[in-house]
Amino acid sequence: MKRPEHRVPNFDVIVAGVGGMGSAACLQLARRGQKVLGLERFDIPHAMGSSHGINRIIRLAYFEHPSYVPLLRRAYQLWRETEQRFGEQLLYVTGGVDAGPAESSVVTGSLAACRAHDLPHELLDAREIMRRFPAFRLPDHYVGNYQADAGFVMSERAIVAQTTMAMAAGADIRAREAIVDWEPTAGGGVRVRTTKGTYEAGRLILSTGAWIADHVPALAGKAVPERQVLGWFQPKEPQHFALGALPVSIVDAPSARCYQFPVFGVPGFKIGLYHHFRQLGHADTLSREPTADDEAALRQVVREVFPGADGATMALKACLFTNTPDEHFVVDCLPGVPQVVVASPCSGHGFKFASVMGEVLADLAIDGTTRHDIGLFSLSRLNG
Repeated sequence: MKRPEHRVPNFDVIVAGVGGMGSAACLQLARRGQKVLGLERFDIPHAMGSSHGINRIIRLAYFEHPSYVPLLRRAYQLWRETEQRFGEQLLYVTGGVDAGPAESSVVTGSLAACRAHDLPHELLDAREIMRRFPAFRLPDHYVGNYQADAGFVMSERAIVAQTTMAMAAGADIRAREAIVDWEPTAGGGVRVRTTKGTYEAGRLILSTGAWIADHVPALAGKAVPERQVLGWFQPKEPQHFALGALPVSIVDAPSARCYQFPVFGVPGFKIGLYHHFRQLGHADTLSREPTADDEAALRQVVREVFPGADGATMALKACLFTNTPDEHFVVDCLPGVPQVVVASPCSGHGFKFASVMGEVLADLAIDGTTRHDIGLFSLSRLNG
């Protein structure tokens, strides 16, 4: 008896990687009537990549480059829209301080973004920062740019919201199904092979985070995973670290650049260091197990800048940044294969943009272009 012929499912768009940006892309595509397949190698959400640990900072005073600010304005709008439709608050506004020596890039870049885009802001000296926010202990020569719109986005809950709403809009999303490889088809589409099957689609979005170089050879050596560790420390002066008393902040501390959050969701004041120990490697080989050295490095900065939080350790969690040489994103159609869209890596500062990047990625997948200015994120720049 002849076996029935197996038909390969056909989709308009396959999204490989259902993290912050991938889940947002699935949502935007499904809302536009696209037949979408979302594939995630781990759980949704999960703690193996870059988008876990309760929350991520969002801010308009973007010291990395003023070109990010219009995208951020749209990101805020879309996060508000998402939380209203989902029925759960995802974006919390706390205000934000970017502090350091007056000549530091955190301060000068933050001020440049505010001035370029007419963002209301206040330049404060160290004494005034500590008066308003007693959790801080800053050297006398430090200054800080305060911008009232900063805050944080609930990272895992945002992925849950976007995924749930995408499925409600018709997206087919599957966890624990890793992409093995992909190839263009003769008809101008793509064929994707996974650990569980083979699928065809007109377009493919690769948003696989720390694994992106495995699927885009042009990013080999240019999208490099880096191990990060976040710490939560119980304040000895909890009133100074509570939501409403402490803004999110980025500080060029004497020993390391750090970022931090008020206590929220779990016990402890959350803090992380930029580039931590600069431990680089493949995403499969970098350890997710925090160590005593990780804790000591974080606690050193706590003692320097936030001594009132130098209490018991509540939690330590490892995550991955994936850095480009200039630390800007990669969001582009793949040269020579325009039906494939490459999304990120985000060099550690991308989650806040997930909502608007979903819109950008849907634009690129459907139309090959977007109204948003993403010139800074071209793949070709890394070949210069």
